[in-house]
Amino acid sequence: MAQTRSRLGSGLGRLGGSPAARRARSTLAPAARRTAAGARRTGRVLRSRPSRAACVVLASLAAGYLGLLLGGRVVTPVGPTNVQLSLQPSLHGGTALELPPIGSLRLDTHWGPLALEAKLTEVRPDEAQRLIEDDVELTRLTDQIAGQLRDGVKDLLVRGALLALAASFVASLVLFRSWRRALLGMSTAATGIAAVLVLTWTTFNPRAISEPRYTGLLANAPQVVGDAQNLVDRFSAYREQLARLVGNVSELYATTSTLPVYEPDPSTIRVLHVSDIHLNPAAWSVIDSVATQFQADFIIDSGDLMDHGSEAENEFANAIGDLDVPYVYIRGNHDSEDTAEAVAEQDNAIVLDDETREVEGLRVYGVGDPRFTPDKSTRDDDVGGEQLYAQGEVLAEKLRETRANPDIAVVHDPTEGKAFSGLTPLVLSGHTHTRSTELLPTGTRLSVQGSTGAAGLRGLEHDEPTPFELSVLYFNRSSKRLQGWDDLRLGGLGLTSAHIERQLEPDPDHPIEPRPPAIAPPSSPTSPFPSEWPSDWPSRTPSPPASPSPSGASPRSPAPGGG
Repeated sequence: MAQTRSRLGSGLGRLGGSPAARRARSTLAPAARRTAAGARRTGRVLRSRPSRAACVVLASLAAGYLGLLLGGRVVTPVGPTNVQLSLQPSLHGGTALELPPIGSLRLDTHWGPLALEAKLTEVRPDEAQRLIEDDVELTRLTDQIAGQLRDGVKDLLVRGALLALAASFVASLVLFRSWRRALLGMSTAATGIAAVLVLTWTTFNPRAISEPRYTGLLANAPQVVGDAQNLVDRFSAYREQLARLVGNVSELYATTSTLPVYEPDPSTIRVLHVSDIHLNPAAWSVIDSVATQFQADFIIDSGDLMDHGSEAENEFANAIGDLDVPYVYIRGNHDSEDTAEAVAEQDNAIVLDDETREVEGLRVYGVGDPRFTPDKSTRDDDVGGEQLYAQGEVLAEKLRETRANPDIAVVHDPTEGKAFSGLTPLVLSGHTHTRSTELLPTGTRLSVQGSTGAAGLRGLEHDEPTPFELSVLYFNRSSKRLQGWDDLRLGGLGLTSAHIERQLEPDPDHPIEPRPPAIAPPSSPTSPFPSEWPSDWPSRTPSPPASPSPSGASPRSPAPGGG
């Protein structure tokens, strides 16, 4: 056995000393030396003073941030309610008011890595009832709420800061096993907290309470967001608006079977703007609900009530008569002359086609779309933007000659609407099924509505159904100028949820600069209807250009049928 082990050992020795093994060792040795050298350099870098300080700073800031979030929670009384205040991680800051089960309000109050969340946890019914029944109690609530919120926020910040300092100290001590580094980490956390407070203070926007974004049950929306005119006129009274908000929420919670009556500012005219209903019967319940809850003075429909403009669809317009407010309507490119007649038969309807009517104190001008393209295959018709704009120029020039500038102009296509820039403070349109707003260089605002009918059957063509969109516009009754508006987007099962975003006109009384006179139109428009002016387009189908006859006219094409 010993002899066998000897022979095995000598064999292994000869193998280890073979040329192949020596070459392998000579190849691996430099790589191993380089790896070891790199490890030594890395170790020296990590053991250097700047690296250790950086590690302490990062660890303490992370621990302090977590401590701030964990400690930044407090329940404080706010009027007749108990509110839980908490700090939440955020990339954009802001304040969230959670009002379960009513919904939530989002306010862009500040920017920073922390958001403030206020969640209503309890309402004391007796105190809330006194608040509802006695206006004097609501007045007293102003100073009370301001003090309670101030104390609550102070308590929140103190608790959060103490836990943040403690967390950074303990984390630094455990990780680096040095009292000196633990104190350095706590100092770093204190500096970070101070920086966050300075950032919040410098970016604080008190105007944010005037522009809330509401998400929740549609029936509760008006009571929660309040009235835009009231917010504009009393903007400087920030604390009073806060008290009113708490009062509104308390009233909602204290009332169970019957919702409280919404009392809008009497100096406000409220207009509900709808568009592109596209024969969707579900839209009528949405319109009726919003008009009732927000107490709209009248409704403006900027066209495309129908899908094909056929006679069979005319019965759909009968639902307009069930609404309790005036209904101002213009034709869209999916609406026919028969559609307009069916709407005009409703007692509360006002059909406008190149005319102006005064409705609830506002002068409203409206004109129907110059096209009729009901067939889906021709809805992207050959009438270009230049022709639409030229048609708008002709109509706008006629209005300028009368010197009776309207408060609102209503057209279906926003391209045509831009021609009314400088003539009126506000142009309403639809057609695109995408909501947008734009302040034109003259000071005229062009507001494009989405689809209040969720684009009809077209809304099912996309990956997600098109939402129901409509807006409540707030006008000053004296100046007739737009003060602000609420954009509503509805969805959810049974249309029970709503997203509402408040927008305020930055300068409601800004001047409207008149545009220079329009250039005289050409003798013959370049359009699919070469022999007739755009005012005659709705009665014809697109046809290829033809050589003009000696009289300058071409025979009429037959009227289009349903698509």
